[in-house]
Amino acid sequence: MKVADLLSTRTRYMTASEIRELLKWLTTDVISFGGGMPDPSTFPVEDIAKITAYVLETYPHAALQYSPTDGVPELRRELAKFVDTYAGIKAKPENVFITVGSQEALEIIGRLFIDPGDVVITENPTYIAALQSWRVYQPRLVGIPMDSQGMIVEKLEEAVKRLKAEGARIKYVYTIPTAQNPSGLTMSQDRRKHLLEVAERYDLLIVEDDPYSYFLFEPIQVTPLKALDRSDRVIYLSTASKIFAPGFRLGWVIANEELVSWFNLAKQALNINTTTFVQYIFMEGLRRNVVLNNLPRVRELYRKKRDAMLAALETHMPPGVSWTKPSGGMFIWATVPPHIDTRELLKVAITKYRVAFVPGHGFSVDQSLRNAMRLNFTYPTFEQIEEGIRRLSMAIKGA
Repeated sequence: MKVADLLSTRTRYMTASEIRELLKWLTTDVISFGGGMPDPSTFPVEDIAKITAYVLETYPHAALQYSPTDGVPELRRELAKFVDTYAGIKAKPENVFITVGSQEALEIIGRLFIDPGDVVITENPTYIAALQSWRVYQPRLVGIPMDSQGMIVEKLEEAVKRLKAEGARIKYVYTIPTAQNPSGLTMSQDRRKHLLEVAERYDLLIVEDDPYSYFLFEPIQVTPLKALDRSDRVIYLSTASKIFAPGFRLGWVIANEELVSWFNLAKQALNINTTTFVQYIFMEGLRRNVVLNNLPRVRELYRKKRDAMLAALETHMPPGVSWTKPSGGMFIWATVPPHIDTRELLKVAITKYRVAFVPGHGFSVDQSLRNAMRLNFTYPTFEQIEEGIRRLSMAIKGA
């Protein structure tokens, strides 16, 4: 039996995550800037231990049972309060949908909206795993360039006009407006308003992915698109992975009730419900303000790590290398001289210099960003940041 002969045509568009592949180096002597992993010292372990015992004592049967597909009702209520307090997003529990990390939300969005040939517009570069999720559904991906103020919305409007004139079906605009992955850049407040104006003018759906706004290092005043949304056209995604514990794989969607009902239907066929026990633990964590109390400490640690990586880049990198100065989040986007293909550079960096990063091509809609890379500064130690950047600079000099 040849398995390949039995596979669907859809599998042609499935590719391995380069980020997941790099995780195997975490247990070796390789210094990894590859994964988007939080610093494990930020996990509220003692609080989680106490909460876990409390949940088993107080809600043992409910917490260990199946739960509604859209999420434990008490958690949805707590999240509605949390997003109001933290982000100014007004939502009822009926607008909140619980997912297995925000990655499941991205998969469901592709499942619900994309037919082959439909247009999905994203920032360019953008989150590699979003592209990985959606390519299976064979959309036409259109990338919009960025500058220091985030997505260039004027370029977006030009693209929308052109696509509409072609008769293309634009399904949604995907954006990570705050501390973007992979660039670390933040969309200005004026551009956020302009983006919503364009969406109103051309009747566009917006998917706002917001894992990183909890870690803004500069005094930037920006508002989530969802908080500015007056016509229910923004689907908002966020996650507990960066602010509580990534091993829980817990995320949430905020959208209008009609969309939530479609998410509910799609998820029923995927996994019935998000792990109930984890939902109860996070619910108690929100009630006890574990997240809000922990955020200032995490934010300050990540600011120092960002500054350490920026200083190391300034010290060690040769001429011809440039990088973003992220306003927040977990990543720096670096560009090397045009003759260097970072996929090839990665092989040498790992085997000879024992340092890893994520090559840039997978973050671009057409995989053309071949002389760029994403560097994570939150997971490695300060010592590893300095030494790893020194090693990486040697690899670049030798390329």
